[in-house]
Amino acid sequence: MIAEKMKALVANNSAVRAMFEEGAKLKAIYGEENVFDFSLGNPNVAPPETVKEAIYDILENEEPTRVHGYMSNAGFETTRYAVAGSLNKRFNTSYTEHNIIMSVGAGSALNVILKTILNPGEEVITFAPYFLEYGGYVRNYDGQLTVVPADTETFQPNLDAFAELLSENTRAVIINTPHNPTGVIYSDETLSRLTRIMRKQEEKNGSPIFLISDEPYRALAYDGAVVPWVPDYYKNTFVAYSFSKALSLPGERIGYIVIPNQVEDHENVIAAATIATRVMGMVNAPSLMQLVIERCIDEKCDVAYYENNRNQLYNGLTGFGFECVKPEGAFYLWMKSPIPDEKEFVEAAKEFNILMVPGSSFACPGYVRLAYCVSFETIMASMEAFGKLAEKYNL
Repeated sequence: MIAEKMKALVANNSAVRAMFEEGAKLKAIYGEENVFDFSLGNPNVAPPETVKEAIYDILENEEPTRVHGYMSNAGFETTRYAVAGSLNKRFNTSYTEHNIIMSVGAGSALNVILKTILNPGEEVITFAPYFLEYGGYVRNYDGQLTVVPADTETFQPNLDAFAELLSENTRAVIINTPHNPTGVIYSDETLSRLTRIMRKQEEKNGSPIFLISDEPYRALAYDGAVVPWVPDYYKNTFVAYSFSKALSLPGERIGYIVIPNQVEDHENVIAAATIATRVMGMVNAPSLMQLVIERCIDEKCDVAYYENNRNQLYNGLTGFGFECVKPEGAFYLWMKSPIPDEKEFVEAAKEFNILMVPGSSFACPGYVRLAYCVSFETIMASMEAFGKLAEKYNL
């Protein structure tokens, strides 16, 4: 018998992963070049060459016990110092290594933060559409996830509904910008108003409400868009970051947490978060990858590649008559289903070997997500199939 908590998780296994597995089967039947798999956010762009060079050099020249051994639970001091320095240059901040905890990607960063601050029964609020694993993360610590309904006009957070949902039981709010699955970047106006609402509720509650900014796509912004630095808007902010997308390293599971000194009781919060990495079983982030990040902290991914993919896919699909949100960042296209039941639409797309993820997997039915972190050739080859799909629905 499995644990009660796991039963719901097994029943609701990620539709994204399920679609990925189905794609593998279709590719075996029809050939990889004839299957247009837009299901999983797995970067197609190779990591910067400097990452490979750093790995070789570290393995060849660094002391083996340093490369492969334990360190402080928070991570190598030198790596955290490099991360803090990079943030200070980019955002005019004054962080030190004390404000940084290295993490096993963004997922573990979010879990460490929630483990640190969340008591059983307390509420965490997020905004639809959202990455459904947030719910699992919150339930890990016996919290309650409350979801704000989507603003389907702009896909910025629905702040009117948010203000109504905040309560004395609200402990934290999770935001994600640039956004998965819509590609929207939360604007200065949005963040200013959101944090004003939170401060008002904090005063009413007489206790802090924490803002958790999930930022694995920060490096992917298009058309000169600027991604605001969320701690500038609100003092009780945590930042969860991952290099999975920025440096095309999803399999290496390396990221960090930022805990600014402005966070209430920050010394105890930092100490608790550092201990959380250990009691959750991770102990510390991978040592080799910490040393690689230390050397490659300011390396950038090929944003132009993704932007070119975005332009081709968005222009192609809207040209066929599909209604899409034009992504400002990340590498996802959010498209309205031409029929109310988007799951039926997703099934119909498989007739043309097109794999998409239904919006209900992000608590926003009626839409589908396409991950365009694929080869440009895949996007070009898919246009004929999308054209046939559009004809099926008389677009």
